[in-house]
Amino acid sequence: MPKPTAYDLAHAAAEAMPEDGAARLALYNHIADAELFLLLEHEPAGDQITPQVFETEAGDYVLAFDLEERLSAFTGIPAPYAALPGRVIAQYLVGEGVGIGLNLGVADSAMLLPPEALDWLTETLSEVPEAVSGTPEAFCPPALGPAALGALLTALDAKFAHLAGYAAQALLAGVTYQGGRQGHMLAFLGAVAGAEPALAKAVGEALTFSGLEAGELDVAFVTGSEAMFARLAEVAQVFDLPAPPVETDQVIEPGAAPGMDPDRPPILR
Repeated sequence: MPKPTAYDLAHAAAEAMPEDGAARLALYNHIADAELFLLLEHEPAGDQITPQVFETEAGDYVLAFDLEERLSAFTGIPAPYAALPGRVIAQYLVGEGVGIGLNLGVADSAMLLPPEALDWLTETLSEVPEAVSGTPEAFCPPALGPAALGALLTALDAKFAHLAGYAAQALLAGVTYQGGRQGHMLAFLGAVAGAEPALAKAVGEALTFSGLEAGELDVAFVTGSEAMFARLAEVAQVFDLPAPPVETDQVIEPGAAPGMDPDRPPILR
C-alpha cells in the first residue's frame, strides 16, 4: 500500500473531526502551500494555461492531484498538466465560478472545493502583515499552553518548509515593550536580504491557520549582535529553519491573493 502523503494525512484528520475548525484550517493551509498537478486541455502556451473543466451536478470543476502518479492513474494516458501551488490555482479560479476536485477517483483523500471555498482561501491569504514599531524591554518564555504552542509550531514548520534558506533560526518568546504592551515575538536570526516580507507573510499565515485565538505575533529580524539578542536567546524557544537544497540568490515571496473571516473556514466537501 502506498505511503500516505502529507495531504492524505491532513484530509484524514479533517474528515475524522468534521466539527474541528483547527483540523479544517490545517487542511486549507496544506492545500495552499502544496504543489498540485493541474490537468490541462493542452500543453501550456508560454505562460498561458487552459485547465480542463468538468461539468458535474455540483457545478464546474477543474481537477488537480497531489502526486503526478495520481494524475496519470486518473487519465490512464499521458496528459498535459501544470505543477502549481494550491494558492496559485485558487487565485486563478477566483470569480470564475469553478471549483477544484482533488484526487478524484484515485485516493481516499478525494474531495471537492467549491468556488466559495476558493474565495475564502484566496481572501484569507491576501492579508498583509501590518508594520509596527516598539522597543522591547523584557523577554520571557512563550506564554502559550502546550496545545496552542504545538499548533503554532506545527503551522510554522509547514510554512518554513517552503522557505528553505531564508533564515538560519527562529526564536519565539514573550515580550514586554516600553509603555507596557505585552505579546509574543518571533525573531528571525540571519535572514537573507530581501526575504523579510516573505517571512513575515508566512508567519501571518501560520498564525491564521493554526487556529489560535490570540491572533497577534510580532515579527522581528536580528543578526545576533544586538544587545537584546542575548536576553532573547536565554528564554526563547529556538528552532532551526531548513537549509536551502541548492545555493541561490533568488527570494520568492509566498503568493498572495485577495482575504473572509479566517476563524470560520467553509466546510470542505
